[in-house]
Amino acid sequence: MSDRQILRELARTYREIANDPIQDVRRDQWTRFHGMQDKQGRVYSMRFAANELFGPECLQCGDEFFRTFEKELRVAIYHHSFGDEVITEPYLTLDSVYDPPVGMRWGVPCDMGERPGNTGAAHYNPTVNSEEDLDKLVVPRHRINEAETMLLYEKINDAIGDLVPIDLNRGPDLLTWTGDISTDLCKLHGLEQMLWSFYDEPEMLHRMIQFMADGIEKVQKEAEDAGDIGATDSYNQSMPYAPETVRPRANVRGLKRNQLWCFMSAQEFTMVGADMFEEYMLRYQIPIMEKFALSAYGCCEDLTQKIPLLRKIKNLRRIAVSPFADLQKCAEQIGSEYIVSYRPNPATFIARGVDEDFVRRELSKQLRILKQNDCFVEVEYKDVETVNHDPNAMGLLVRITREELDKAGY
Repeated sequence: MSDRQILRELARTYREIANDPIQDVRRDQWTRFHGMQDKQGRVYSMRFAANELFGPECLQCGDEFFRTFEKELRVAIYHHSFGDEVITEPYLTLDSVYDPPVGMRWGVPCDMGERPGNTGAAHYNPTVNSEEDLDKLVVPRHRINEAETMLLYEKINDAIGDLVPIDLNRGPDLLTWTGDISTDLCKLHGLEQMLWSFYDEPEMLHRMIQFMADGIEKVQKEAEDAGDIGATDSYNQSMPYAPETVRPRANVRGLKRNQLWCFMSAQEFTMVGADMFEEYMLRYQIPIMEKFALSAYGCCEDLTQKIPLLRKIKNLRRIAVSPFADLQKCAEQIGSEYIVSYRPNPATFIARGVDEDFVRRELSKQLRILKQNDCFVEVEYKDVETVNHDPNAMGLLVRITREELDKAGY
């Protein structure tokens, strides 16, 4: 088949899933859950070894641009099959092309170093190594390369737009991972160097972080003023539905940040004490987060000792409890005031196969702790980089999780 035929066949299957009435049921459930109106536990798989199961050898399109959408469609169809509470939206999103390119958003390369392969590790390759290097940084701006963006839009829209609408994302390129300060800070400065700079060059580090915070706010404000912020710019590492936010929809623009979710984290600060975390990161993040309707905080970092500081975020709604956190202490501190996005350890739950007895024992123990502290609970499977090449593993894990949530009274 031609690339176009391959995509259209997948798009028809995707459209059937997106039009299933279960999607509206889930939209209402997530809205009540994030509105703190319903304590029924949720199960969501954010990452599930897609690179392992859908590697380059599994893709059939020859065109690299079409291969991106082919993979997205195949992954979404697979995701639906294992029965968690993901919402399959009735559109696909194409990101705009930005000027300068996203990788040069600060005027110098802002990316990780070489990777040995599709699923390999990376290392920091910093470009800001001294105070003098700060002068290399460029004040970012919100500007879209309209010509290149439209070429890509017309290409994918012509192929499948009549089957699945294409949402053209024109939102700010400094948002979520590029807009939490912490991620780009260490890409630019290096993780080890940042830790030394706390002590050796604190004023320089504050200057750099303030520059970045001002740049992120500037770009987001420019996108807002241009009418480019849309309903699909809402993000919380889960299903971005809540009574306070606009529901995700294709090509709905002209929104304000105070209608959307904001997500931030500081994974690079996981080994940094609470006081330094507040001094060098959180106090710069809060003014950006509070421009949004709701905020979700945390990814893989251990936030056990930092939850009292997170309470300073006025619009905080979700807190991540990673495999490295102390679940008991987190549950006691969070209680029913925020959503607990609890992330079991994929290394023990699924990486070498699903040991059903082990998973049930662990979930039972962990959910009991959360229930005793009256928590709103989302069990989120995240950073599952391998399922031991078993495409049925996630479905089994989701089924076990739902059964254990039911047993725990969720």
